[in-house]
Amino acid sequence: MKRLGIVGGIAPESTIEYYRLIVAMYRARVTDGSYPPLVINSIDMNRMRGLIEAGRLDRLAEYLLGELQRLADAGADFALLASNTPHLIFDELQRRSPVPLLSIIGAALDAALALGLGKVGLLGTRFTMQGGVYHRVFARGGVEVVTPDEADQTYVHEKYMGEFIEGVFLPETREGLLAVIDRLREREDVEGVVLGGTELPLILRDPAGRGIPFLDTARVHAERAVAEMFS
Repeated sequence: MKRLGIVGGIAPESTIEYYRLIVAMYRARVTDGSYPPLVINSIDMNRMRGLIEAGRLDRLAEYLLGELQRLADAGADFALLASNTPHLIFDELQRRSPVPLLSIIGAALDAALALGLGKVGLLGTRFTMQGGVYHRVFARGGVEVVTPDEADQTYVHEKYMGEFIEGVFLPETREGLLAVIDRLREREDVEGVVLGGTELPLILRDPAGRGIPFLDTARVHAERAVAEMFS
């Protein structure tokens, strides 16, 4: 059985959800009542955010590589970043990491392909929506990625940073996000929506009658991690 390492705390609410998902998925596979072998390294969200906002992706890479080394030192056989935003530098991290890494974007692409989606909308932090990583990775699988307009991106980003990472999930914000999705669907005719922020599934747990699937990136990432434990 492989031991999983999680770089978490970015933000804490979704790290808690990852743990719950992984425990449930693992225990659905076993018959002996055991629990999954994993190590969580909860890092400083504010430090990561500050480096990204300052455009210091080189320093961000060094910071995250150091935290991955902590997981390796603790016995992790492979690892994941429990957040979409730091996947801006995933390729460099994967190349230099002391342990193999599982990409949340790769897992999301596989989920989109399994559903037969050809065009999806993307919600997340401004860094994720504008970073281009989802667009590039999904293009390799023939899936087009589109984002909300500038005003709606600002709304999603501000709610993310002002509410979600603080563990605040308000009914009125949920309605605001669904309105963003409705506008995006009307403008771009998307076939599904990627919840490209691991806090988003905590406020958008179901499509709420929108008629298109919402891809929970935390869940598909957790599924990939549990499969890797047993591989």
